[in-house]
Amino acid sequence: MNAGPQLKPSIQLANKNGVHFPNESTAYRQERDALLAEEIELRRHIERVAEQRRALPPGGLVPKNYALVGSNGPVSFSDLFGDKQTLAIYSFMYGPEREEPCPMCSSLMAAWDGEARDVEQRIALVMVARSPIERLLRVKRERGWRHLKLYSDLDGDYTRDYVSASDADVPAFNVFTRGDGTVRHFWSGEMGDSTADPGQDPRGAPDLMPLWTILDSTPEGRGNDWYPKLNYPDD
Repeated sequence: MNAGPQLKPSIQLANKNGVHFPNESTAYRQERDALLAEEIELRRHIERVAEQRRALPPGGLVPKNYALVGSNGPVSFSDLFGDKQTLAIYSFMYGPEREEPCPMCSSLMAAWDGEARDVEQRIALVMVARSPIERLLRVKRERGWRHLKLYSDLDGDYTRDYVSASDADVPAFNVFTRGDGTVRHFWSGEMGDSTADPGQDPRGAPDLMPLWTILDSTPEGRGNDWYPKLNYPDD
């Protein structure tokens, strides 16, 4: 990776911030500027990680043109790219044994539904689950999703290769590329139980869920025992 431009120390940038709010104390401003320096470092680290990800060598060739089912019938894996060179697939937890989809997956997908049209200006974005397409479309209607493209991996071949070799009902996020007549795997979120730190959920980084990004900016934080639900009392 290129060394890039010489960056100023983050605390130097933070001290130039100049922001003040009514009645804040000197102690608050000092600690807030120290936190701002850490936030600048976090931004820089996110950029470094993204650059390192983009520089990965070519991934493995996709072994077959998987058969899936969409709202208009059977499709092949290569069809999912449309006119794009990059395809992102989120595999959500809604196997045929589940009565309802996973609340966490549903929360993420609700947020992504609002971003889907923007994302699709640059890449193809689809959601895949193991349930029959009729069940997936029912959930899409019930949850009010408008823009997400849902597909059924009915035979499970894609899921066993790129989500869970044992066909477990787990989520996954995979990115694929195509070019020169080939389709390759580019990247997958690989953080999980084995990479989790003590006392923390086995989440990835950066977190895919806007929900947690919002809560992380509050004094309550994420909490240790709260997770999204499909429905709330005032629904």
